[in-house]
Amino acid sequence: MRKRGVLPVTVEVQVPFHDVDLARIAWHGHYAKYLEQARWALMDRLGHGLEAMLAAGEGWPIVELQVKYLRASRFGDRLAVRAELIEWQSRLVVNYLVTDLATGERVARAQTTQVLVDMPQGTMRFALPAAFVARVEAALAGERADAG
Repeated sequence: MRKRGVLPVTVEVQVPFHDVDLARIAWHGHYAKYLEQARWALMDRLGHGLEAMLAAGEGWPIVELQVKYLRASRFGDRLAVRAELIEWQSRLVVNYLVTDLATGERVARAQTTQVLVDMPQGTMRFALPAAFVARVEAALAGERADAG
């Protein structure tokens, strides 16, 4: 069973012409772009977008990507791509759900794993920055306060 995530964000994507084959079906490799849009929206929500990463001298490469395709997307389909955090202490793990906005059908589900790299040193760190973890915890506390 997939672990339930926290701090979900959703972005909308419309399958463009240049992402489809002759049968008007989205090529599977383009889903990584759709997931990436949702992942950056999640990082922006946490105040740790690209500029913050660069300023801190950090790189966050994806070291693992898993995708399960449930049905095809076609040219013009409008998709909702939801990203939510699963882990955020020693690595960043994000779950994704891609659904068709018109029908509500599940299109794909995925998971990415990222590690932290100290860019000036070129070395991997085995714990995420305390400031980032604090941002996640503050966002979780705010979400709980809104729900309560």
